[in-house]
Amino acid sequence: MAVFVLVSGPFTGGWVWQEVVGRLRAAGAEAYAVTLSGMEKKAGTAGVPAGEVDLEAHVEDVVRVIDGIGARELVLVGHDYGIHPVLGAADRRPDRCGRVVFLDAGMPADGDPAAASLPDGSVAGAADGLVPAPSGGRWERWGSTAGLSAGDLARLDRLAVPQPVRTLTQPLRLTGSPFDRPVTGVLCTANGSGISMVEMLVASGPPRFAVLAGPRVGFFELDTGHWPMLSAPGPLADVLLRAAIGEGTRLTVPDAATPPAHAGSFLLDEPERPRVRRGRVDLHLPEAGGPRPAVLFVHGGPVSAEQRPTPRDSATFLGYGRLVAGQGLVGATLDHRLYGLGAFPRAAGDLAEAVELVRADPRVDGERIALWFFSAGGLLAADWLAQAPPWLRCVALTCPLLAPPPDWRAVPARFDPVRAVGASGPPVVLTRAGLENPVFQATVDAFRAAADRSGATVDLIDVPTARHGFETLDHTEETRAAVRRAARAVRRYVTG
Repeated sequence: MAVFVLVSGPFTGGWVWQEVVGRLRAAGAEAYAVTLSGMEKKAGTAGVPAGEVDLEAHVEDVVRVIDGIGARELVLVGHDYGIHPVLGAADRRPDRCGRVVFLDAGMPADGDPAAASLPDGSVAGAADGLVPAPSGGRWERWGSTAGLSAGDLARLDRLAVPQPVRTLTQPLRLTGSPFDRPVTGVLCTANGSGISMVEMLVASGPPRFAVLAGPRVGFFELDTGHWPMLSAPGPLADVLLRAAIGEGTRLTVPDAATPPAHAGSFLLDEPERPRVRRGRVDLHLPEAGGPRPAVLFVHGGPVSAEQRPTPRDSATFLGYGRLVAGQGLVGATLDHRLYGLGAFPRAAGDLAEAVELVRADPRVDGERIALWFFSAGGLLAADWLAQAPPWLRCVALTCPLLAPPPDWRAVPARFDPVRAVGASGPPVVLTRAGLENPVFQATVDAFRAAADRSGATVDLIDVPTARHGFETLDHTEETRAAVRRAARAVRRYVTG
């Protein structure tokens, strides 16, 4: 039977695995729950002040556990932050690690600190080198508490300890790829993760995620929140046993060898227009002279800094820029630097600069501007919905994400259009794909409910058979009509 080494996330120790360990051992497996240095209930019992413990010490903790087990190959399980010391240990003992299980965890690479994926400001001002443990309702800031009973939450409050800040800020150091061995991802759907979300990330995200579609990578879903060892110990133990023998869903992503005939092209055949490049912004110019209203298109992400073509040179945004230029407007496309979940403030700054550049251009009527957001770029709409200047005549949203999923902890709370929408804001043109990713769709539903409560103006355009990114995926009369309808609605608002 399999041999498991279990490493928990922040503020917790080996105690959090108690029920899972019991079930694994009852099934005939060996299981070792690790309490990392400084994470004992009585801080400093390992002989080193907890505030001086760093990630390197936690990697060494896991290595010592591995070295003390007689079995040849082990399954290393890392939950949340725990994936950092697990990957560090697997890198040092590659011959002992038969599989790594990412349990509702991120995907860190060499040089990444855990703090990069943690809530905004969570490590700032840590007293005595320690991040205070959350309590009560503050656990939600660290992940969905769905499925936890009142007793579970009380247990977290009672047994949690402060997290040494250096374990979160010290970069992970790896000599190889975590995917040089079999890997399993266990996704907790109530925390915002799911196989469909990962498939979308692989199909349209940065190249680093292509490894998730590899033949030695499998996935499981658990219908619970971020602490399944407490909320669903039985299903979690079952999933770990299945992962150990190589089970799990392999991703189904489009076969790059046989792309559809329209791959890489915009769904409307729009003629080229004069295009001017100014820094991060391109202006697609109409034939009509004189200052014209403008539409600034805001792409989603995260994207890779090395991605080529960049979003503004992609078929989608070339197509949209030409489309509105053909309507007599200036189409502005932007490359903003949303290179990670913690980069939303930087991307928002890029957008603000782009708005000022566009408004100041003599070919643009700076008092008649629309902003059109796509995919996860929809989170950037929050600033403009909350405090709309008088020149912002419209906000358009296509296949948007309109609230951060629970596991996007690095996204600051301000980027939440569901909370920002209101009657005093600009009118919204919302295009909704019928085959949208469930996580995205849930945020769209929440946005519509909030808009209805506040009396905000929302023009809804439904595309029942369309998928996320339908501009290049689904070339149908329905999708073409939807894009034309959205463009006409935006034009009506900026010219009216």
